[in-house]
Amino acid sequence: MRRLPKAALATVLASAAALSLASPAGATQRLTLPPPTGSHFVGSSDLHLVDASRQDPWVPTGPRELMVSMFYPALFPVGPQRPYLSLAEAKAFLTESGVPDVAPERIAEVRTSARVDAPALPGKRALVVLSPGFGKPRSTLTGLAEELAGQGFLVAVIGHNYESHGTAFPDGRVTECAACGSDSTLIPPVRAADVSFVLNRLTGPSSPWSGSWMIDRTRIGMAGHSIGGYSTPTAMVTDRRIRAGVDMDGRLWSPIPAPGIDRPFLLLGRESEYTPAGPDTTWALSWPNLTGPKRWISVARAGHASFTDVGVLGEQLGLTQPGLLGGARGMELTRAYVSAFFDEHLRGHDQPLLDGPTPANPEVKFWS
Repeated sequence: MRRLPKAALATVLASAAALSLASPAGATQRLTLPPPTGSHFVGSSDLHLVDASRQDPWVPTGPRELMVSMFYPALFPVGPQRPYLSLAEAKAFLTESGVPDVAPERIAEVRTSARVDAPALPGKRALVVLSPGFGKPRSTLTGLAEELAGQGFLVAVIGHNYESHGTAFPDGRVTECAACGSDSTLIPPVRAADVSFVLNRLTGPSSPWSGSWMIDRTRIGMAGHSIGGYSTPTAMVTDRRIRAGVDMDGRLWSPIPAPGIDRPFLLLGRESEYTPAGPDTTWALSWPNLTGPKRWISVARAGHASFTDVGVLGEQLGLTQPGLLGGARGMELTRAYVSAFFDEHLRGHDQPLLDGPTPANPEVKFWS
């Protein structure tokens, strides 16, 4: 079994932490995320959820608490732009991730495209749940969440408490990563239980997102990055409400058990790691047990952070690795293939992008 070290900010940052940030451009540039490309405005709100039926597995002194960020199509772009991280969260994240030379104010001043508590656009919508990497705040999947919301999906980004560096709660608490250093195989069952609990709350009779208005309970998907991707098959095995899944660059330390998953699944990862002949063997071991529609896609020159916001923000900070895919390009490809996958398999729209290689995306290869 594999034990995970303390999570770094991401490969692109940790390996470049020694680079100087003193250049004029790095000192003055305000960090930004690419705006979503969909036709809808994007709204966002945060939920503090408490699962009274479970004791927290990492700090067993109380019930399991989660912070969940909702992103959704909005009627109008009204309200303040959503903060990326609070200053306290940014400080904890950067310090514990081993990148103390980046001023936390640089991260805390980032504002996303989503408008806080903007009125939601009426309609019944497919729901996508997102699960971040180990040690990573849920905010690191904001770029993907906003893209999906802009294309008409409802998105729930789960902050798995004590599994990231710096999670702020409404009462002012900022929790640390108590689970960091734990056996990686312990994480997926916890996250699967978190996802099922969140789905219960979002689709329950007292939820403002349930009923005939927002969530179509027959069209629910899940995507995760790194250990969030590793946790996605476990969640799909335990909860058949999840109709389609995506693993973004997450090694499957525990093979998908027989009889497997008979629903659509996308494996999306670095070409340097995740090809049939590459260093990783876990995807190949689990591939036969994905018995529904499936895709295995690799991205040339991608790093582990290329599938999250960290690649974009790290690039703007001047923290880059020679030869790696640009952060903005990594986000562009991630948004394109993940949103196409969910559009096809949750909303029934044929997506030729998923049929094979295209000259517009020479970095992308398909495997079978």
